[in-house]
Amino acid sequence: MAEEKVAVQLDRTQVKNAVQCLLAYLKTTSPNEATLLNEGQQISLLLTFWKIPKREQTIRIPLPHSIRTDWGEVCLFTRNEPNMTSDQNVRFYKTLLKEKGIRGISEVIPFKVLVTEYKSFESKRKLLRNFDLFLTDNRIRRKLPPIIGKHFFESKKVPLSVNLLSQQLSKTMEQLIQGSTFRVSKKGSCCMARVAHSLMTADEVVENIMAAVKIITSQLPQKGRDLKIIHLKSQTSAALPIYTSDLSHLSLLEEARQAVSNKKGAGKSKKMGKAVKRKDTAAVQQESSGEEEEMPQLVPIRSPNKKAKLEVSQETGPDKVTGKTREGSEAPPKGLKLKTPSKARAAPGTKKLVKSAKKCSKTPEKKLRRRVPQSC
Repeated sequence: MAEEKVAVQLDRTQVKNAVQCLLAYLKTTSPNEATLLNEGQQISLLLTFWKIPKREQTIRIPLPHSIRTDWGEVCLFTRNEPNMTSDQNVRFYKTLLKEKGIRGISEVIPFKVLVTEYKSFESKRKLLRNFDLFLTDNRIRRKLPPIIGKHFFESKKVPLSVNLLSQQLSKTMEQLIQGSTFRVSKKGSCCMARVAHSLMTADEVVENIMAAVKIITSQLPQKGRDLKIIHLKSQTSAALPIYTSDLSHLSLLEEARQAVSNKKGAGKSKKMGKAVKRKDTAAVQQESSGEEEEMPQLVPIRSPNKKAKLEVSQETGPDKVTGKTREGSEAPPKGLKLKTPSKARAAPGTKKLVKSAKKCSKTPEKKLRRRVPQSC
């Protein structure tokens, strides 16, 4: 009951008055090219939200009256069938569409042809201008965005995915070709949906508007409560308001968001309570067991310093062989001598000491002894 009260309810008479005024304006100010080619201008709905939507959404709108004109062309992108050339692939899907009774698709482009023949910027722009609607096989829809480029998204002609293997293919294709799409973006609070064209009658335009608003409000997350105002406009005209919401909708929106935030807070508190209970049980188990885990002590590792070794050797006294004592070595007791093997290599410092001892000058007493003759 609450959703029915809050849902958007359009006044049919007000919508019809706005449509008649818009069609009269378009007849007086239609460009010369449009009159020569018998083309009409697009009529769209401009929906304004109270706040910027938090998530993107695409809503498909089946309309009672087709918004595609007889000269509007539709292109279908298909996947590459195995063991088939590009021409065979095109023939295969055209025969499939004829068997299903689908008319209105003017050209079929395989994925391989799209990659090879539409690489340049100019070819992509030309492809975008030649067709009014683009459809794609559901199996290749994830591969298309880097190939078609950003201009398809800017012009709002993103290919709509279709399951070509479904049994209700004809029904879905008719809904897509005759209907429209409404894309909710996170970049702003205003979104547009194409609903009719200027060559349609006023009653057809009104029926399309009523059906489109009903489907959009039913598929929005807030069921129309987040809509602030709805306008009707063409490409060159001013926006005519056909619906304005009450301020009570804004209060209902705030209440709904507070309820959502309260649910999230309750969920977080439950998680915190569970974590605290786990910590308490772990502490009780440790106390009952009486076992305390000892934390390992980390000892800093210091690199050996040469100056410290020299200072220690000077304090302990020189060794018999090396002239130095190693750190941590104990001095031998009195009466005992340290013996080193004769074949062992001496330290580099000892060799220098021996050489220096050999090179030292002789004392005068030794010189006198050598000069004395043996007969004496």
